[in-house]
Amino acid sequence: MPSPNTNSTNPPCPGCGAQHKQEAIDTALKTCPGCGYHYRMEPQDRIQYLTDPGSFTEFSANLSSLNPIDLAGYEEKLSEAEVKARMKDAVITGTCTIDGKPLILGLMSFNFMGGSMGSVVGEKVTRAMLKAAEEKLPLIIYTTSGGARMQEGIFSLLQMAKTSSAAAELDKAGLPFFIVLCDPTTGGVTASFAMLADVTLAEPGALIGFAGPRVIEGTIRQTLPEGFQRAEFQLEKGFVDLIVKRQDQRQLLSRLIDLHRAAPAADSDNMERT
Repeated sequence: MPSPNTNSTNPPCPGCGAQHKQEAIDTALKTCPGCGYHYRMEPQDRIQYLTDPGSFTEFSANLSSLNPIDLAGYEEKLSEAEVKARMKDAVITGTCTIDGKPLILGLMSFNFMGGSMGSVVGEKVTRAMLKAAEEKLPLIIYTTSGGARMQEGIFSLLQMAKTSSAAAELDKAGLPFFIVLCDPTTGGVTASFAMLADVTLAEPGALIGFAGPRVIEGTIRQTLPEGFQRAEFQLEKGFVDLIVKRQDQRQLLSRLIDLHRAAPAADSDNMERT
């Protein structure tokens, strides 16, 4: 596959209408150098700016989707998505360090069938949560998804309960779980593990919700407020804890890990004497 021309000028920015060379956008971590508009970003690029160099080690890498309801053409769609996203499914999970602090990291890709959650995504997210609980490590997941994968029928919907149950194990173990909501995070992912973190962050301008605005307007037959379901609206309504620019995420996540470190266990003898 030929390398993209980094000197080419992109179409006008959706945020401000300015045109910038791809090299400038890449240098700004896939954001507009003028207004800061956040373009969608793939997991491979996020690993580069988030983690310590060379620290990311993928696990559950060989899982790939089957065709549980024998849907015609599904295997072909999976093959096409794998080539497009350069991933076996819509999420990658691994161990890594940020500023030398070990953690579990999960990153979703909208390029793989709209980041839809099927059996493999649910299994990989669940394994990441259980591994974090077992190894007593913090967990960070970057979400971007159009929802549950309809091509797998009820098997995709089951992943909502499965990932939510695993998130409860993290909570029971007292281990920190951080979510970064990226554009878009909707459907079954929003209705399950994406809303169960200890701290919920979002990228600027990200669409966050269950059904999309057009579906809601068609259902309630009313015009929605401007910016409805965008990260800024969700922050105002308390759905999101903080909006964080891409350039600030590594430093903030490192700080959050420090703030949520488990307190050392009290000495049992001292407890008996108290």
